[in-house]
Amino acid sequence: MTSSFNVHDAAGYEQLMGRWSRKLAPLFIDFAGVAGGEKILDVGCGTGSLTFALARTADLEEIAAIDYSPVFVEEAIRRNTDPRIKIRQADACSLPFEDGTFDRALALLVLHFVPEASKAVAEMRRVVRPGGVVAAAVWDHLGGMPGMRMTVDTVAALSEGGRQLRGRYCFQPMMQPGEMKRTFVEEGLVEVTETQLMIRMDYQDFEDYWTPIAAGEGPLGKYVATLDAAERARTDAAVRDAYEAGRPDGPRSFANVAWACRGIVP
Repeated sequence: MTSSFNVHDAAGYEQLMGRWSRKLAPLFIDFAGVAGGEKILDVGCGTGSLTFALARTADLEEIAAIDYSPVFVEEAIRRNTDPRIKIRQADACSLPFEDGTFDRALALLVLHFVPEASKAVAEMRRVVRPGGVVAAAVWDHLGGMPGMRMTVDTVAALSEGGRQLRGRYCFQPMMQPGEMKRTFVEEGLVEVTETQLMIRMDYQDFEDYWTPIAAGEGPLGKYVATLDAAERARTDAAVRDAYEAGRPDGPRSFANVAWACRGIVP
């Protein structure tokens, strides 16, 4: 198992995270320094948020995209109309490409769901030519996602299972300050730079926020799916109360920060 992210339905993922990945993608592309004429690898493409943003951003020669989930791969292929883009199922820790194939290897919101994240970084470095760039971004679950922490802290207050979820959620790989940078250096990349990227997640109302989680998408949804009927009702009510925060249901906006790191292949 090379991914700890669970997905049931592409549309559910889009509501949970895909729409926000699309907002983050242009910031990440700028940070990665993508230039025209390059061959790019998108590692962990999901439904194509970064892949299709790359196609719109620069006159690239080739975009290869891989993901571990057949659900994501099927949906990304269905959406693709660009002949430069080739999408396939593959493992981030064992990339099916020759050494030095690409000018850049990018991973947007992926490495924190790869248990052997350092191995994925090593593979990204391997398939990039000398002088090329490896770049990645992950959400700061501990300190940079107040909208999700709102739910995580709520369920942690309700049960021991919720507290265990919080421990896993807040300390996934690559999320602590400097952790990705250290890994990039350890895997032999040079001129390594780490920064923060921020977007806002804007929800229409509680249902817009809660529906994909309630349907079992993502790590929070996986936890909610384990609850019995009574626990589920108590959790739904408590999270709604946290979302509404004493005001009528309606739009809410949360700032969200991702750690981003890039390095050069020597």
